[in-house]
Parts: sequence; C-alpha cells; structure tokens
Amino acid sequence: MQVTVAELDAFTDVLDYPVYVVTAAAGDRRAGCLVGFASQCSIDPPRFMVWLSKANHTYTVARTASHLAVHALRDDQKDTAELFGSLTGDDTDKFAHLAWHRSPHAPAPILDDAGAWFLGRIETRVDGGDHVGFLLEPVDAGRPDPERPSLLLLGDVVDLTPGHPA
Repeated sequence: MQVTVAELDAFTDVLDYPVYVVTAAAGDRRAGCLVGFASQCSIDPPRFMVWLSKANHTYTVARTASHLAVHALRDDQKDTAELFGSLTGDDTDKFAHLAWHRSPHAPAPILDDAGAWFLGRIETRVDGGDHVGFLLEPVDAGRPDPERPSLLLLGDVVDLTPGHPA
C-alpha cells in the first residue's frame, strides 16, 4: 500500500519546523533560497542535509559549488525569508539588498544578520525526486547574537508566493 500525497500532507501539516536560507557560489555566480527541507542527520561525524528543488535557481549554482551556507532566521526576519523565498535569482540579485560576507573557507555568501549560520562542505548529493539532497560537513559556523534567537518557522512563511514552483 502506498500513502497518497493527501495522506502525507495530513502528517506534514502538523509539523512546524525552522526554515533556512541556503546560499551557494560557484565561479562568478551566487545564489540563495528559502529552504524548508533540512535537518541535522548525524552527530558523529556532524552532518546536515539540505534539500534544494531542481526548479530553483540556487540548485543550478549548488550543482557545481563546493560548499553551501545554511542560515537560521530569527522570527523577526520574515522580510529576509520573503526576499529569498519569493524572488528568483534568475532575475534578482538578492545579495544587493542586505549585508553579507564570504567565509575565508569558501565563496558561499554568509548573511551578516542571520540568527545563526554554518558553512558546510558538500560531501555528496542525493536525488530525492523533485529535490536533491546535499549532505554537508560543517567547516565554519557563527551566531552573531549570543542569545538563543526565536526562529522563523514554516508556519510563519506559508503565505509567501514562491519564486519558482517547488
């Protein structure tokens, strides 16, 4: 027996987990998008999996990138979520609208105002259907605010219109 999309939706509709901005750079291209499919997946060694939609501009950059940066947004950063979730890098330079820097370890953009972030070296890619999973080994991290922030959750951004279909 196979579960229907509606049956799986009934399960996932009760979940409210953090959303992230994931950024990538390869050559002279940089990109970033809002991601809802991401999670730590190993403690030892530390690993984190991020899933990017194949329809997304960020995915086209991440395919040839060596690292991705993953940013946890504070609950007061819905405007940043909207920038990275509702606009497409196909025609918008999202990084022109906010402060960012590059880690000394890799070219992926780091958002200065994120609640927390880490830079991960891409270990492998996994085709999951309409999304590709990027298994990351953390190599750098930061939390600009020493207080633990309240995070922006999926339920906070369900009203955004995606820049690309998922």
